[in-house]
Amino acid sequence: MSQSTKRKHVTKEVLDDFELPKDNQKIVRVVAGRGNNLHQVTESDETTSYLVSMPTKFRKNVWIKRGDYCIIEPIEEGDKVKGEIVRVLYKEQIRFIKSENVWPFTEKEALKEKSTSDLPPNSSDEEDDLIPNPNHQAPAESSEDSEDSESE
Repeated sequence: MSQSTKRKHVTKEVLDDFELPKDNQKIVRVVAGRGNNLHQVTESDETTSYLVSMPTKFRKNVWIKRGDYCIIEPIEEGDKVKGEIVRVLYKEQIRFIKSENVWPFTEKEALKEKSTSDLPPNSSDEEDDLIPNPNHQAPAESSEDSEDSESE
């Protein structure tokens, strides 16, 4: 199977399949990427945190970031790495799991996440967090200020 065909099938599986977690699987939230296809995750109790690995079929095909949700399967032989990602969950899949009343995370967290995702992409909060680019000149003062200084 060619690389592009494999990518197409993996992407279709990730986006279109709606599955509930099986008995040995857990839904977790990604806290941070640790490099080398390892991700730090927390369970719904927010106290249990450990590393999980991204399987080779998802590498360079599926991207996850901090705050995304995944279904993982625990592995027994790992000391540091405690699980492997089985499925990355997107909005439609999360809605499906919530409709089946299997979602382990609290509504408080969902409300917090919803309030941040409802902001428009060009909100002032994002602009305040950005570091000014030293390669650009500072914006010029308004023309009224310059006219006042010239008249004095």
